[in-house]
Amino acid sequence: MASASISIGLKGQRQTLVCDHNVAGHVGKFSTPSMIQLMEQAASAATNGHLEEGQVSVGIEVNIRHLAGADIGSTIIPHAELIEIDRNRLTFKVEAYDADTKIGDGTHKRAIIIPRG
Repeated sequence: MASASISIGLKGQRQTLVCDHNVAGHVGKFSTPSMIQLMEQAASAATNGHLEEGQVSVGIEVNIRHLAGADIGSTIIPHAELIEIDRNRLTFKVEAYDADTKIGDGTHKRAIIIPRG
């Protein structure tokens, strides 16, 4: 079950600079795996401070479109917004921008778990 403080509309954001280590080498543009990782981090950030002690959220599904390229030196900002809660599963709408250009969008699902240790 999701924590009582988790509610529809929670938002998270991250930011990164496109550089040699996060581009697709053959085209020199921001890579799809890097964009997805950043979107997951934005969704995770939305839950910061809202999980109960001992709980963590883990990614369980991504459905992402990479819509446009971004050059080295660009600043990428992904946004995540919680749009659905189903027991311990959270669905986020995610979008990534290079300035005013949307470079990716989709959904990302996370599950709230208590790790065994």
